[in-house]
Amino acid sequence: MTFLDLRATTLEHEHVAHVHDHHQLILATSGATELSIEGSGERVTGSRGCLIPSSRHHEYRGDGRNRTFVLDIPAETLPTLRDGGRIERLFDRPRFFGVPPRLNRLADSLMQQLELCPELHSEIAALLLRALYLHLESQPLGEEATLQADPDGRLDLARLDAWIDRHLADEIRVERLAALCALSAGHFHARFRERTGLTPLAYVQQRRLEHARTLVHHSDLSLGHIASLVGFRDQGSFSRAYRRRFEVAPSRERRRG
Repeated sequence: MTFLDLRATTLEHEHVAHVHDHHQLILATSGATELSIEGSGERVTGSRGCLIPSSRHHEYRGDGRNRTFVLDIPAETLPTLRDGGRIERLFDRPRFFGVPPRLNRLADSLMQQLELCPELHSEIAALLLRALYLHLESQPLGEEATLQADPDGRLDLARLDAWIDRHLADEIRVERLAALCALSAGHFHARFRERTGLTPLAYVQQRRLEHARTLVHHSDLSLGHIASLVGFRDQGSFSRAYRRRFEVAPSRERRRG
């Protein structure tokens, strides 16, 4: 196995116990599966996922009604992925993790795309893994944690990016970003612009559109659905912003892609 192997399946009532030589992500969109890794067990549901490092013994039994993503990830594939080194650290130990509603909705949409276009399984797998990495990267901060500036006064932009990407579907205000960094809005605005060359809101808009472009190229989601996933109020405003950013309408870029 030298590629990301993603499949959508229903885990049945049969008890299975095994070990394999690749990492594995288990992410359900509905139903439940009892899963235990080396004696530590939980239920995998639409709000709870699991990461299984290679060579770890695990057992599971589904409820026969679940819809579940199973993603097999060979260790040799990780260096070829965007953020592969950081993603690899997700598998330094077995873990169960919370799945917020927006990630569950994305997984459900991607599952539909996988069933409609199985030939895109590698692209869908990479997108799902990237979304999961961004979610888990932001978890240690907590919703109300602060993002402290580095000792030299520079913002921790990587962690800000992770928080922004996790909340693309929501309204993001400068005051909220400033509060995350324990700065006043004015001080944050000045420091952020000095660091990036952009205002905070222009930067957020840029990340919205970059994420949208990935979805335009690698999914069959409607443009209206993509617009809502990245925080635009309607398809018209999304298309106008997309055209200004990339000098091509999203509909045209999808056709020529």
